[in-house]
Amino acid sequence: MPNNDRLAKLKEQKEKLEARIQLMENRQKDKERKNDTRRKILLGSYYLDHAEKHGTLNEIKKIMDSYLTRESDRLLFDLAVKDTK
Repeated sequence: MPNNDRLAKLKEQKEKLEARIQLMENRQKDKERKNDTRRKILLGSYYLDHAEKHGTLNEIKKIMDSYLTRESDRLLFDLAVKDTK
């Protein structure tokens, strides 16, 4: 019996460790996603500011017109909604 109790205790510890590992991995992935989103926001902010200062915003809109497909994204740039049919 003592071996069975010890084995059960070790399995319980293993499960707890695996849960903690998973939690830490999820937190790390979440932080990486947030950092990636922040980089994209800052990069976009830079290019929008640059385009406004240099009068090239229409060029950016032309690029975005060929790049964006989702209606909600296109509306952010005052682009016509593309017919997906």
